Amino acid sequence: MPHQSPVTGHQSLRALLGAAIAHLELSHVPSAPLAAELLLMHVLDRDRAWIYANPEQEFDPETCERYFSLIGRRANGMPAQYLTGHQEFWGLDFEVTPGVLIPRPETEHVIEVALERLGIAADTDIAGRQAQIRVADVGTGSGCIAIALAHELPRSRVTATDISAAALEVARRNAERHGVAERIEFIECDLLDVIPHQSPATSHQSRCFDLIVSNPPYIGRREAATLPPEVREHEPESALFGGELGTEMYGPLIAQAATLLKPGGILVLELGYNLAEHVSYLLDAPEWTAVAITNDLAGIQRVASARRK
Repeated sequence: MPHQSPVTGHQSLRALLGAAIAHLELSHVPSAPLAAELLLMHVLDRDRAWIYANPEQEFDPETCERYFSLIGRRANGMPAQYLTGHQEFWGLDFEVTPGVLIPRPETEHVIEVALERLGIAADTDIAGRQAQIRVADVGTGSGCIAIALAHELPRSRVTATDISAAALEVARRNAERHGVAERIEFIECDLLDVIPHQSPATSHQSRCFDLIVSNPPYIGRREAATLPPEVREHEPESALFGGELGTEMYGPLIAQAATLLKPGGILVLELGYNLAEHVSYLLDAPEWTAVAITNDLAGIQRVASARRK
């Protein structure tokens, strides 16, 4: 349906924002005021403080139309992050496109657990942060986990894999933006499939990582109908669904990690809802010790971690 702006002519910022919020609320968009603010900040290239300091600032019809074009797309289900092309993660600004999963705040727990299991306190343990650590980020998407870890571990070398070439292009641009591209190798493959072939000499030599992290696809396809339409219809299926039950990726990934981690190396995995028991069972094996489950701020079991014996 063609978009029709609910406002015409010159409009004040107050009127623009009020009309946008009302339009989004009528379309049952969650967090409508926040979405309206983010899109207005994007169109005007201004921050929130400026917007609230200038409620009577007037804008020409062209600016109003550009803004309400985005409001219309958001009302039709397109996530605001894809409309602005940006999402914050770990205090860093990331480019996002419909080719990558939108980084979620709960995924920051993967970074926290990884640093904690390495014995490194973010922003405080300078000696630890200078350690030479080899990291693999499996299913890197936008590159948010790989880049955040490279940012926290200035001497680390990171291998970031993804099955999607389009996602890897976004991740490369994000790595360039944050000045860590020289320390991250991006590889198009399924999980860590190509890594053993790069170090084929012996089983011992193939164990090359100190840390393997992943936010794998963990939603079951049978749960697709329960997802918000903006997720189900707009975010990439390959980054969302882990088979019929959501468990498909964990077994192969844990098996590969057992081969590729150095003795004492750390595995950190984000968990889907109600998957902690399944992943704990997979980690209840001779290769692993010190298995732990970490809750997110909502009390949901969010991250599994373990040490390679």
